[in-house]
Amino acid sequence: MRREVTLEEISDGKLYGLNDMVKADCHDCEGCCDCCRGMGDTVILDPLDVHRLSVGLELPVEQLLDSCLELGICDGNILPHLRMAEGEEERCRFLNAEGRCSIHSFRPGICRLFPLGRFYEDQDFRYFLQVHECSRKNRSKVKVKKWLDVPQAETYHAFVRDWHYFLLDVQEVLYHASEEQLIRNLNLYVLNRFYLQPYDGEQDFYREFYRRLQEGRSLLAGEI
Repeated sequence: MRREVTLEEISDGKLYGLNDMVKADCHDCEGCCDCCRGMGDTVILDPLDVHRLSVGLELPVEQLLDSCLELGICDGNILPHLRMAEGEEERCRFLNAEGRCSIHSFRPGICRLFPLGRFYEDQDFRYFLQVHECSRKNRSKVKVKKWLDVPQAETYHAFVRDWHYFLLDVQEVLYHASEEQLIRNLNLYVLNRFYLQPYDGEQDFYREFYRRLQEGRSLLAGEI
């Protein structure tokens, strides 16, 4: 999701790599779940997020969309995001009665990232610390890689980068498309091919994802 603000307005003015130390450690967020409330439709999910939710909850993606996920438009793309719990208080439906995350081991990438953000430039990205988002004080330093808490951190970083720039290419085609049917077909292609079609649990997710990504790039090349 694009934000119309400058980096200086929202960060400590520094950019970080996976092996850099950053003041992001909230000490297990003990007694606090502020970042899991009032999020609206901002927890947008990438294909790995949805795959991990499907495996972790033992539900097909179609059932996730009937229960805990919903579709929305983000920068022109139709993408899934977490659905908030119903009721007066807007909160993540995966918060338990004690205000703790019930899917912590397979939580989405945006949740792992917070209070960090991603700054994209030159076909890659680096991390920055969002200084106004987390209500906790006296955070301690932690290595970015450790904070993200994902296996194969470098491979994951490459996946996030490549997915982001692929979506930008999709947006470019959508922006210049004059036919409603083309716009619909392309959005449905991305949704079906990268989210709804299950990934083979016996194979490496990244290997299968990149096969689909190459197919998607070839499709876009024919539309540009």
